[in-house]
Amino acid sequence: MNKQLFTLCFSGILLGTAAVHAEIPVLRERDPAQRPSLLVLGVSHFANPGADRVNVKVDDVLAPARQSEIEAVVEALAAYKPTHVAVEFPVDQQDKLDARYRDYLAGKYTLTRNEVDQIGLRLAARLGLPRVDAADWNEFPPGTEADFDYIVWANQHNEQERLERVSNSSRAAAKEAEALLARSTIGEYLCALNKPEALARNAQVYLDIALYGDAKVNPGAVYTGNWYARNLRVFANLVRIAPKPEDRIVAIYGAGHKPLLDRYGAESRAFKVDDAREVLRCP
Repeated sequence: MNKQLFTLCFSGILLGTAAVHAEIPVLRERDPAQRPSLLVLGVSHFANPGADRVNVKVDDVLAPARQSEIEAVVEALAAYKPTHVAVEFPVDQQDKLDARYRDYLAGKYTLTRNEVDQIGLRLAARLGLPRVDAADWNEFPPGTEADFDYIVWANQHNEQERLERVSNSSRAAAKEAEALLARSTIGEYLCALNKPEALARNAQVYLDIALYGDAKVNPGAVYTGNWYARNLRVFANLVRIAPKPEDRIVAIYGAGHKPLLDRYGAESRAFKVDDAREVLRCP
């Protein structure tokens, strides 16, 4: 199994461990007034990296009309007045993101199609923030590939038909998203993408995947568990990025991450979780 199968789908270093422990009480003990604000904006990957299990093909966001639409999205997010902008970029490569942002501010870097650039860098610059925060972890999970290779298991146990039905459902959702994007502005598309019912539909596939296995060997459950664990790592990074009650963090992430990040943020009592659709002024 390659990394594409596992991936579904967003000062110069983070606070050290001692500093984090000093700043962050036990999360369940946080009073509402102690909770920073979190807004997770679910997006499709603008640059079409093809790295997710199912991919939505996005048209050229560098086209003038799309650029104007992205500017409108950034303007709406800027009105939220975030103190931090976090993006789906490896946390252990913060130095590379710092260099990119410095070059952009200096006029030496041209934004690529990636949403990290188009929304993240642009929003941070609009707000005059000193940095864009990397929040992602997307390495290979513990264990061997066989532990979570539910596709191999399905093929070995005559589950091809059910596997195809799950895959077809995801592909159909991607095609619907592409058709929606073709007739919508970026802002309208993000409004639809961040609807609770759309997010719930996307999240359902992981529970279908969890059923590929038996009482002894269950690679589907391990796969889904690793997906949840990846998002727990991202959540922990967000907590470290925004430790103060007055912090307001916008996290720009693949829409598949949003349900879990919102859930972890709210259930842990780490954050006051805000509605991205409200901030975007969706109808």
